[in-house]
Amino acid sequence: MAASPTPRPTPADGPASPALAALQGLDIPLPCAVAFSGGADSTALLAAAAQRWPGQVHAIHVHHGLQAAADEFERRCRATCEAWGVPLHVAAVDARHQPGESPEDAARKARYAALAQAAGAHALAAVLLAQHADDQVETMVLALSRGAGLPGLAAMPARFERHGVVFCRPLLQVRGDALREWLRAQAIPFAVDPMNADPAYTRSRIRHEVLPALQRAFPQFRETFSRSARHAAQAQQLLAELAAADLVLVGTPPAVAALRGLSRARQANVLRPWLRTAHDAAPRAAQLDELLDQVAACATRGHAIRIKVAAGRVELRAGALRYITDQASSADANGRAG
Repeated sequence: MAASPTPRPTPADGPASPALAALQGLDIPLPCAVAFSGGADSTALLAAAAQRWPGQVHAIHVHHGLQAAADEFERRCRATCEAWGVPLHVAAVDARHQPGESPEDAARKARYAALAQAAGAHALAAVLLAQHADDQVETMVLALSRGAGLPGLAAMPARFERHGVVFCRPLLQVRGDALREWLRAQAIPFAVDPMNADPAYTRSRIRHEVLPALQRAFPQFRETFSRSARHAAQAQQLLAELAAADLVLVGTPPAVAALRGLSRARQANVLRPWLRTAHDAAPRAAQLDELLDQVAACATRGHAIRIKVAAGRVELRAGALRYITDQASSADANGRAG
């Protein structure tokens, strides 16, 4: 690996950048930022974005502090941005995971929160993320291994908004090896994260064991998986629209009598987003099945429902389902005492 980055490549420097081709026609608000780790994917994306929108691109580096090399990653990012004339903003986060939470999930949540905060602080309306076609396949395989539904099979969206910031993934149709080959042809150095090769992480095992097997068996798997992800995303959008309409029908909180007028599948489809959006609670499959069984059995006035869901419970009160947490119960008790 070279000691310092080379100047920003120009179209005459050799083969065309696959990242730059992916940015052509992309409509995003400017100025924007690239989430820049210093690795191959984000380095290729930063080079392309700086060329596509000169003077309109910043870089945001999230310092996780998860490994000894984190300081070295930041140093490399600073050197690259200085050589390319790109403003760099560093966001330090605490990405330690809680009991029962995967390290990958904890790091991802911390990273997106930090990116949104840094973008807002510097008046950057959009953040470009460097996930590519291989990352999309990894996400789908991981979702399948967990028995995920349509939201998981839809994998990563190309565009979404969080905390008032637009996030875009313009490289989802680009192969990871194409990005690395272009960087090597340009003699542009990039950092290599040792965690990416650590078999302790599920994504690493998928990357090094599953994807090569898929390549041998189905050479076009990236394109076909991507097409399936788009189909799943379209189907999920229809279900979300149906859930929104059904939520108006059953009310908030959902009335059991109205729920019982829907099919079991539509009950599940409306209860999941109600719990997620109103209470930030995601029921496990067994919990949701039990809740649906109880709704089906709720034919008498004396029927009671009390089912554990995430950090709280769903109870039947005055003919409607309500989500109760320990904090809410304490507040009710204090209110009655007063």
